[in-house]
Amino acid sequence: MSDSITSLTPFALGHGGVETIHSRVSCVEQRLLRITYLAKGELGTLKIPAKCSPRRVDRLWEHTCFEAFIRADGDPSYCEFNFSPSSEWAVYAFHGYRDGSALQDERWSPEIVVRWGVDRLELDAVIRLDRLSTIRSGSTLRVGLSAVIEANDGTLFYWALKHPAAKPDFHHPDSFALELTFSSQSG
Repeated sequence: MSDSITSLTPFALGHGGVETIHSRVSCVEQRLLRITYLAKGELGTLKIPAKCSPRRVDRLWEHTCFEAFIRADGDPSYCEFNFSPSSEWAVYAFHGYRDGSALQDERWSPEIVVRWGVDRLELDAVIRLDRLSTIRSGSTLRVGLSAVIEANDGTLFYWALKHPAAKPDFHHPDSFALELTFSSQSG
């Protein structure tokens, strides 16, 4: 699998001080997937969670966070990964559309690295694909990448590769817009 570089687009309601969000997905080692998000804009207008010790926390999507939804092509089951700039994280497993629950196992813990600049926020997250039982070497992966951006006034703005519904819905099957071929070899 080679690097895939994409841009997220804001939902019709606005962008919340962020001008662009780019993402890059790459396989860094066998069964490890790195997802990099780069948000550029007026960071002073945003509520960005303060750095803390990495830990599992639910409901990260209520504040600024980045998300990845991953499934094998043709399989209705998928996983949702939430990555906060605080280094908090969450993972959820779904049997089908919004039919699932949180995974409490700390072995799901992604590696999260955050870098700041005056007008940029970059988050790298590395996740282990060997935890996803439906993904095998040679699988075509369907990936949905998204971000929730919280303005200082508490307003939430939604960014994604694709917005297929009348309201933001990162779980919508058509939002898994990035297609990747996964091999057991690093690439």
